Amino acid sequence: MPVRSSLAPSVVDFGGSGRPIVLLHGLMGRATTWWRVSRWLTAYGHVVGLDARGHGRARRRGSWTTEEFADDVAQLVEELDAGPAVLIGHSMGGLHAWVAAARHPHLVDAVVVEDMAPDQRGKTVEVWRAYFESWPVPFRSLAHVSEFFGGLGDYFVECVEERDDGYHLLADLEDLYAIATEWGERDYWSYLEAVRCPLLVVEAEHTSMPAGQQAEMAERAAHGRHVVVAGAGHVVHHDRSEAYRGAVEAFLSGTPSGVDGR
Repeated sequence: MPVRSSLAPSVVDFGGSGRPIVLLHGLMGRATTWWRVSRWLTAYGHVVGLDARGHGRARRRGSWTTEEFADDVAQLVEELDAGPAVLIGHSMGGLHAWVAAARHPHLVDAVVVEDMAPDQRGKTVEVWRAYFESWPVPFRSLAHVSEFFGGLGDYFVECVEERDDGYHLLADLEDLYAIATEWGERDYWSYLEAVRCPLLVVEAEHTSMPAGQQAEMAERAAHGRHVVVAGAGHVVHHDRSEAYRGAVEAFLSGTPSGVDGR
C-alpha cells in the first residue's frame, strides 16, 4: 500500500503498524534493498523505505548536499504524521539518518547507523571510478548481475533496470560521484554530537571506514552504543544478517517505547 507523500513514488511501504521506522539505503542502492530486514522490523512499527534523490524511483530534486538528503527524510516523517520515527541507515543512509536527527530532533526517536564514519576528508571518488566503470554494463540478464556481484548479487539485482540493450544501474554514476565527493571535503562530527536520541553504530569487522571513528561516534553521541559484527563486510545487514538483526532488535527492545538511552 503506497504511503501518501509528496516524495512518491520514491517511498516504499513495507507494512507493519505503529511508530514509523524509516529505512535509508546506501550510495547506489534503493529502498527495496531492505526487503529482508523489513520482514522482521514490522514487529516493531510501520516500516517505510525511502529512495534517496538520484536513486531508485526518486525524482532528481535540487542538488546533492547531505543536508538536502536529510531534510527529505524529515519531510517524509512529517508527512507520515505518526510521531517521531526510528531512522535506520546503511552507509550513506546512516549519515543522512544522524544528520536528520540533529537537524530535526523532534522528528526522530532513535537512530541506527550501519558502517559509516563522520570524517573521510581527503578520500576521493577516483578510487572507485575505475572499478565502477569496469563493470560489464549493460548486464545481459538479472542472472548476469547476480553472477557478477557474487555474494551481494541479490542486493545489486535491486539496483538495476531493464532497457532496450540490457540492464543498467538505476542511479547515474556521475550523480553518485557528485554525492560522494562531498564526503571527502568535510566532516560531520558536529551533527553527530548534536544527536540527542539513542544511537546505535553497527560496524563491519571488515569496514572500509577510517579506523576507530565508529567507536568514537558512540562515545561522542549523547546516548550512543557501538557494536562490531564479526566477519561482516560493508553491507552488514546482508553479510551477517542474524548478527545485525540481534543487535538492532536488542536496541529497539530496550524500553517499552522501543529504545533505551542508557
